[in-house]
Amino acid sequence: MSSEFEQKLEKYAEVILKVGLNVQPGQRLLIGGPTLDADGVPLESAPLVRLIAKKAYQMGARLVDVVWGDEQLRLIRFQNAPTNLIEEYPKWKIDARYDISKAGDANLHFLSPNPELLSEVKPALISQFQTAFYKQMKHVYDLLTSNAFNWLIVSFPNDDWADKLFPDVPQNSRKDKLWDAIFEICRINHEDPISAWKIHNENLSECCKYLNQKQYTALKLMAPGTDLMIGLPTDHIWQGGSTTAQNGITFTGNIPTEEVYTMPHKDKVEGIVSTTKPVYYGGCTIENCRLRFSKGRIFEATAEKGEEFLLKTLETDEGACGLGEIALVPHSSPISQSGLLFYSMLIDENASNHIALGQAYRDTLKNGEALTDEEFMTAGGNNSLIHLDFMIGSGEMNVDGILEDDTAEPIMRNGEWAFKV
Repeated sequence: MSSEFEQKLEKYAEVILKVGLNVQPGQRLLIGGPTLDADGVPLESAPLVRLIAKKAYQMGARLVDVVWGDEQLRLIRFQNAPTNLIEEYPKWKIDARYDISKAGDANLHFLSPNPELLSEVKPALISQFQTAFYKQMKHVYDLLTSNAFNWLIVSFPNDDWADKLFPDVPQNSRKDKLWDAIFEICRINHEDPISAWKIHNENLSECCKYLNQKQYTALKLMAPGTDLMIGLPTDHIWQGGSTTAQNGITFTGNIPTEEVYTMPHKDKVEGIVSTTKPVYYGGCTIENCRLRFSKGRIFEATAEKGEEFLLKTLETDEGACGLGEIALVPHSSPISQSGLLFYSMLIDENASNHIALGQAYRDTLKNGEALTDEEFMTAGGNNSLIHLDFMIGSGEMNVDGILEDDTAEPIMRNGEWAFKV
């Protein structure tokens, strides 16, 4: 490792702990735990994990523990395990994450995708595993979507991921190239990344404040292949950047993040929308997707690639065919301007306006965390086991906000904000 890389890695750890998680004295920190894409922290991330653990203890954490994972073991299971037992999942891993979440302690996840890992696995088998996993994880995700604790998702490069992104770069330089890209989009290259994140989060907060004051009844999205009206529930809340968990800790759950987002009304989405970037989800890629909505529900879904997996995912539960999120991202975001498709939802969703099928976040509705599932749905919230993002924005998209008297105001023109804050 060069001294310059070590300095940036140290800054990355600082941003993770102080901006992302905002770990507080007396908290426990669990690094890893089960997600749809990984069973734990990649083994090659050990140097960064140890650095984070050291700094977390210095910040007053009372316990730091790690759930390690190896992505190849998931492939081996799909290839060799009895298919009738594919739904089984180690309960102890779920229990560990639930214990941390329920107690209001901190949880950190690394995304380190291998976009080609499951390319030869039958989509139906992946979908079967995915549905069973979400059912077993529901009590954990209920805590996450209501921000019961401070959590964070960040990226860690691996060789296979770097090979996918930079095939034209000499092989021994590809992972360094990916590290450079991650440092850039995570603002690690700034002289003072902590201050840079403070300014960035304040800017996102100002956008949210403007949109929350408007309380639009709907959003109208127009672009080539897209003509979509998204109704918004009464007392919806725009969120972006940092947020405050129920444990009182202000954290930034995704690094990087460029979005401001809220929840659609689950019964008030009409029209057609086309994706502008491929979606990598649960080991499968969905490309050139078109979705048609009526009364909030998808009644037609097509894709040039991954259609079988998409249709299986839409069968997960009743809420999988509805919207849980609409997010706005300027086309000039650093991730969009990089020109890269990262094959990681954490990053790619921050390159483009996007919608998410499935679960809505409780904190995007006034007092949403205190509502029962039935009350949340009555208010317009969508409940589902899944939360699947589709990138739909571009430099050709216009977004209008619809007021109570049905007049329209420009929110975005040609992919950029049309208002000043």
